[in-house]
Amino acid sequence: MLRRFISYYRPYKALFFLDMGVAIFASILSIIFPSLTRQLLKTEIPDKNLQAILIIFAVMLAIYVLQAICQYIRMTWGHILGVKMETDMRSELFAHLQKLSFGYFDRTKTGHMMSRITNDLFQITEMAHHGPEDLIISVATIVGSYIVMFSYSVSLSLISLIPLPFMVAYGMYYGLKMRATFRRVRSTVADVNSNVENSLMGIREVKSFGREAFQEEKFNDVNNVLRDSKTEQYKVMGSYHSIIGLFRELYYFCTIAGGALLIMRGSVQAYDLVTFILYVGVVLPPIDRLINFTEQLQQGMASFERFVQVMDESPSIVDKRDASDLQITEGNIRFDHVTFQYESSTETILKDLNLLIHGSTTVALVGESGAGKSTFASLIPRFYESEQGSIIIDGQDVSQVTQRSLHKNIGFVQQNVFLFDTSIRENLRFGKVDASEEEMWAALDAANLGTFVRSLPLGIDTEVGERGTLLSGGQKQRISIARVFLKNPPILIFDEATSSLDSESEELISEAFVRLSSGRTAIVIAHRLTTVKNADCIFVLDDGKLIEQGKHDELLAQNGQYAKLYSKQDFS
Repeated sequence: MLRRFISYYRPYKALFFLDMGVAIFASILSIIFPSLTRQLLKTEIPDKNLQAILIIFAVMLAIYVLQAICQYIRMTWGHILGVKMETDMRSELFAHLQKLSFGYFDRTKTGHMMSRITNDLFQITEMAHHGPEDLIISVATIVGSYIVMFSYSVSLSLISLIPLPFMVAYGMYYGLKMRATFRRVRSTVADVNSNVENSLMGIREVKSFGREAFQEEKFNDVNNVLRDSKTEQYKVMGSYHSIIGLFRELYYFCTIAGGALLIMRGSVQAYDLVTFILYVGVVLPPIDRLINFTEQLQQGMASFERFVQVMDESPSIVDKRDASDLQITEGNIRFDHVTFQYESSTETILKDLNLLIHGSTTVALVGESGAGKSTFASLIPRFYESEQGSIIIDGQDVSQVTQRSLHKNIGFVQQNVFLFDTSIRENLRFGKVDASEEEMWAALDAANLGTFVRSLPLGIDTEVGERGTLLSGGQKQRISIARVFLKNPPILIFDEATSSLDSESEELISEAFVRLSSGRTAIVIAHRLTTVKNADCIFVLDDGKLIEQGKHDELLAQNGQYAKLYSKQDFS
């Protein structure tokens, strides 16, 4: 764990050593000051050597100036070092999240992921900057000060050290206790974030169902858990700091009491006691730093553990070493004894499924809810991996081709369209990054949305709002179709894209779909009869199995499951 953390310093070794070098130099300066005071009291003032006194004053002022410069360098470039490391970790974490399979996102709350990207990385970067710096300053100052102090008086130095072992033992004991409380708080903060995100994303549903009070109660439950966790944390911290504070004050007491007794015995001089009191003032701030370092280390390492936990999460679906790019020739898709079950479920969704979709045809998947239609569609682009069997596209097993080439050749139009909180232009460019203005307008026209976009004051540069909330459902759906027009894939999957739209929007989208599917292999999952009845072939799924297939009229004539669904008007 420590080795992994240190690896993030490597690109910024120069900054790190600058920060540490300045920290050590500042420690040396702080150690020199009490010795100069001792020199004044012991020699220069009794000898009334004004020139030597002025030189010492000049050196003291120079020390103050140099310490200020060191403080500036540490505060500025030390924090810049931490920010650079935080940026690298955040980029690495985000890139890693992009690689993870759908299964990870199915079982992980978005709020927890956001907490890792924001709160946890902030704690890590604070530790990355302040941790080594505080440790170096503290150790260098304490060790250096005591080397000088022992050279002046061994007995008084030993007396002043009396509180130190008690502080160390107490700090180690409570450090472990603090680490546990910090872990609980971090976990609870992630729960609060997740709860807030869910409530805000579903604010329309909350208001439409009048569930504000329920959501408030639900939030208050998790908020109270966070309150209790933080209360426990601050109780532990309060005990820790108060007892450590007592030990700090005992440093002064032991030094003054021991020094007074030693002066009475003639073992040390009064100027030695003054010097030692000044050195106690030099030593105590590093002890404070060590106290903060212990606390910061616990928080930072708890956050880094959570960061590493995500980084060690492996994608459940990866390319084979010898994976080749998918080559589409005809667009044939075959399911060969495919069985599938979700990780979080004990239910088998698809059961020994066999079917063939001919290239350049439009086929439909129908069936009751839970029959496995959307799962079927998700297996083709390998969003999930089948447990048994294989999915073959033009003679190539999808598990043997690269995921990038697979996704490049498949276009998805889903029921719940996601639009990014940016302009129509930028959302279209997800279909083709370098799309020209003419290509985007052509795609919008083909999706029956060009006239509407031209009527907008900002046209194609109009903002769509978060998740496309400034547009109607039909308009969002047509933007998603325009994106696929720009992508121009040979295989198209249309997943219940018109099931929740009005008849006018459905007609516009159906027209756009006919244009889009021309010359492609198109798979339609739909409840609307207008889409289903015109398909070249209809596959009827029930409980994860293929039970019927054929054209609309043929299936009606069989008077089987399709006819039963049709009679219920499930697709009308």
